[in-house]
Amino acid sequence: MSTKITDPSVKVPKNASGSDGARPILHQHAREIQPFGKIFKLPIALEESACAASVELLNQILADTMTLRDMYKKHHWQVAGETFYQLHLLFDKHHDEQVELVDAIAERVQLLGGLSIAMAADVAETTFIPRPSRGRESAPVQISRLLHAHEIILKEARTAARQVAQAGDDLLVSEVIRTNELQVWFLAEHLVDVPVVRAE
Repeated sequence: MSTKITDPSVKVPKNASGSDGARPILHQHAREIQPFGKIFKLPIALEESACAASVELLNQILADTMTLRDMYKKHHWQVAGETFYQLHLLFDKHHDEQVELVDAIAERVQLLGGLSIAMAADVAETTFIPRPSRGRESAPVQISRLLHAHEIILKEARTAARQVAQAGDDLLVSEVIRTNELQVWFLAEHLVDVPVVRAE
């Protein structure tokens, strides 16, 4: 076994704070580098007022999309009944598609120089979607809640798409609206009352 000999003439490098070695610097605090609601505009050839208007609308849609995403996961875990398997898979598929929308909307907010809403408590304070029960509900109630949430987002997205045309937010139409419309169709068909085995 070899013994490491330290040369006293060799100095251990100091990090930026002046401490020895690679010790983590913990419990750091400082002022925010960008307050929420403040636009730090990038050179994207848009007026700051246009960016600010888009950011405000997109953050509302983002909060509602995050809420819908979480509702899908809740219902994925808690669904019960004859259609358990189909809805368990469908809810998870829709959840994953909403995750992609959340990321796309949030990144658009950042690109416009704003800050995207992020934390669950802030989302809960901002969303227009009614909070579901903590308990398990029947599949028709789950689907009805999801359809209502989709309708809220679609109304917001259609209004926002008209208002932010200057910012060129085709994201709202090509992704938010189209994804939500398709998911509404897949959900709504589960509430059609048709015979399962014998035609009437």
